Amino acid sequence: MDQTSITAAGAIDTFLVLLIGIGPKIALVPFLEMTASLDQTVKQRVLRKMMTTAAAVAVVLMVLGELLRALLHFTIGSLSIAGGVILLVLAVWMVLAPPASDSSERSAGKDPMQLAVFPLAVPYLLNPVGIVGLMTISAEADSIGVFAVEFGILVFVLLLDLVVFRWANRVSEKLDQNRMLVTEKVFGFLIAAVAVQLVLDGLASEGVIGPVPH
Repeated sequence: MDQTSITAAGAIDTFLVLLIGIGPKIALVPFLEMTASLDQTVKQRVLRKMMTTAAAVAVVLMVLGELLRALLHFTIGSLSIAGGVILLVLAVWMVLAPPASDSSERSAGKDPMQLAVFPLAVPYLLNPVGIVGLMTISAEADSIGVFAVEFGILVFVLLLDLVVFRWANRVSEKLDQNRMLVTEKVFGFLIAAVAVQLVLDGLASEGVIGPVPH
């Protein structure tokens, strides 16, 4: 962006990036699977822990992302490539993941609060797209006004997450698991495409390839 003011198109782009990067879709099915055997009180605690962890990390990345990048000496292009590779792994897992019963068996006996932090908060809720997007915002927001608008968009997306997960928590027993599984597989393909685009954008940013039109 590298701008001192934000346009409507820029705000929409930021919203879409954050909706993918810290939105509910990737984390929703794993959340329902991992909390299926828990009582409602524990589910609420897991939800709060997941949301507060993801929100805290997101705010740190947005505020201090550029400082961390400078200290660790990597470029936004390098971050984009790394994020794309990790996101591709997650997307492949979404497509090829075993049925919910197997997933429940793997999480059985584990501390629900630990699962809320990993893998639910990171990397499912706050995924590589979100990390790249937040650090890019930190690097390129050249005015307090732009940063404030983009921070407001982050808060809005987090509130949307809270509404979706609370709703899913309350009606989880009535949700059609087969339909949710199918949508997860389809969305996994779309996320894989986003992952490849992140890698291409990173390569283009580093001058390895020419600009790739979106």
